[in-house]
Amino acid sequence: MDDVKVEVKQILTQYLEQNNMRKTVERFAVLNAAYSFDTFFTIEELNELLGRNSFPVSRATLYNTLKLFQTLQLVVCHRLNDGTKYEATYTHRSNCHQICTICGKVSELDSRKIADAVDNTRFKRFRRESFSLYVYGICSSCQAKMTRERNRKSKEKVANKKTNIINNRK
Repeated sequence: MDDVKVEVKQILTQYLEQNNMRKTVERFAVLNAAYSFDTFFTIEELNELLGRNSFPVSRATLYNTLKLFQTLQLVVCHRLNDGTKYEATYTHRSNCHQICTICGKVSELDSRKIADAVDNTRFKRFRRESFSLYVYGICSSCQAKMTRERNRKSKEKVANKKTNIINNRK
């Protein structure tokens, strides 16, 4: 991961120099923090991490810096059911995710076939840079909870019927 951080820092430095933009400590701190997450992160989580590292920045700086990182394709913004989340994506330009519609859990989906299909698709007057695919469904944990709840209700229903039959005989 340290090699990745060095590479993304070089990309940011080069971009800032080429575009006569300031190389601020805040931009590099946000970059380092964003690449410290193993998974998705929110603005709040990023801000909290920066605060713990004794480097608090304003929300405006966070949003503007993340927007710059999106332009450089160093970070991807995901608008999910439970809010907006970001992901450091330098090492993987194509993203396939499965998202539980019950609990909101998001996990990476490794599908080489999908990536190959997109890579082999010819686009008209369009240069593909990356892609994201979201597959919505219900995770196994939520399915198990639903099954337990359904079984519990079924048992209660049977017990209530038995109670009603007994009460009606009296």
